[in-house]
Amino acid sequence: MSRFFTPTLASLEPYTPGEQPKLPNLVKLNANENPYPPAPGVAEAVAAVIPGLRLYSDLTARTLCEAIAAHWGVAPECILCGNGSDENLLLALRAFCDETHPAAFADITYSFYAVLCDLMHIPTHILPLRQDFTIDLTAYHGLGETIVIANPNAPTSLLAPVQGIEEVLRTNPDNVVIVDETYVEFAPDGSSCVSLLDRYDNLVITHTFSKTHNLAGARLGYCIASPALIADMNRVKFSYSPYNVNAMTQAAGTAAIRDEAYFRDVRGRLLATRDDTTRRLRERGFTVEDSATNFLFVTTDRMPCRDIFTRLRERGILIRYFDAPRLSDHLRITIGTPDQMERFFAALDEILGHPAQ
Repeated sequence: MSRFFTPTLASLEPYTPGEQPKLPNLVKLNANENPYPPAPGVAEAVAAVIPGLRLYSDLTARTLCEAIAAHWGVAPECILCGNGSDENLLLALRAFCDETHPAAFADITYSFYAVLCDLMHIPTHILPLRQDFTIDLTAYHGLGETIVIANPNAPTSLLAPVQGIEEVLRTNPDNVVIVDETYVEFAPDGSSCVSLLDRYDNLVITHTFSKTHNLAGARLGYCIASPALIADMNRVKFSYSPYNVNAMTQAAGTAAIRDEAYFRDVRGRLLATRDDTTRRLRERGFTVEDSATNFLFVTTDRMPCRDIFTRLRERGILIRYFDAPRLSDHLRITIGTPDQMERFFAALDEILGHPAQ
């Protein structure tokens, strides 16, 4: 770092995303991206706004918010859009935490929560997952702190029941509970906490267009919350980045979320491939958690997971390995297209030999 870097951030450890190499014929199963193209109407919608790019984008993203609200069955005033769900998490943490109001979350979860807290000098309260990687929601009862729960969780792929999260909301009436539902649309129907919105004014739900709506490169996320909480986060947004979602991204998101048929078709294909991949990995001697996401969290004793990761990478197959406590003997594998998974299994069998029976 330079001699000008502020000393207060000298110890900051940035978020480490999945690597993004530009290599030919790569099978990229390391960043939980959707392997299918955006909805057919997205390109046309983006092209239509190009003549107007000389003007600033809509500060309120009203049309986009209305489309998102229709998708979830809530009022447009309950939606706030951001530059990816990461920005929405930043807005929520900045609005509802400070140096004297900590954020509580699991020891194994989306690592960006800790990075954001370090950046904004927010104290953290880390609660360990159980030995089986499930979240102990009773540990959050009556905590009296801002709480962040990823549901389904990453990288474990596991889903907590809505009823359990409701108890966290009920026992923390004076604190905001942020539920990160990045992957919930890959979970069984009824897994979203949006059904609790009318009963709990302390609930913030974050979502992204990156996974189920195939727009990771567009950088678009959103919050669902009461109008009062949305107003709080908007005060933060307008204090540093009022035009945070550009016109092309607003148009892309609106077209994508309005195409419910395409969304259901892609989701169905990914779930079918997820089930097939789970079965085939278990046949090869892997332990695979029952995933509620578009990725699998796996382990095996046939070869160290670090070696599997490295040897797959040498063959142009990228998956995710976490060199971290409790995770170093696990791998995270994004669900790709059937063709991509065939290449993955061909390489895996070459590395491990004949499948275990």
